Amino acid sequence: MKKNKPKYHQIIDAAVVAIAENGYHQTQVSKIARQAGVADGTIYLYFKNKEDILISLFQEKMGTFVTRTAESIEAKQTAAEQLESLVQNHFTLLTEDPHLAVVTQLELRQSNKELRLKINEVLKDYLLLIDQILKTGIESGEFNQGLNVRLARQMIFGTLDEMVTTWVMNDQKYNLAASSQEVTNMLLRGFSSK
Repeated sequence: MKKNKPKYHQIIDAAVVAIAENGYHQTQVSKIARQAGVADGTIYLYFKNKEDILISLFQEKMGTFVTRTAESIEAKQTAAEQLESLVQNHFTLLTEDPHLAVVTQLELRQSNKELRLKINEVLKDYLLLIDQILKTGIESGEFNQGLNVRLARQMIFGTLDEMVTTWVMNDQKYNLAASSQEVTNMLLRGFSSK
């Protein structure tokens, strides 16, 4: 399978850098190939076209993102600790890879409707993690029994997404991860049953 080959991941990583630095529309496949250190034709052994590279990039990176976040919240006992871990991970994983942050926050937003639908498919697993935390909190009595899970999920994801976008737009001049505790506390105040 192509996804298990080192060149596949080499091209994905190169695409993140090339797209972040040049923008999706200005990035030709040849730029990605150059960044990856492979011949242009090699790209087409792994991907149909540039759009396929972008979708694959998001699937790979978001898949890793979801797995790492799921592992981090698994070890936590309370829904509050799980939410704190999710927020911390969201900020940390994107600050560790500023190029990926630019691609996810800016470049993916400019894509066509078909591409956005494919991206939303990948996001579902992440949103389900958020739902799981909220349901755990409701069941344990930590969160308000009447909490609207759908709205709370949108509030959490929207807050994290906007925080990262603002950080990217400000040229990553401050420590985003340092605000994770304060963001978690504000969210928890909105959900708390106390």
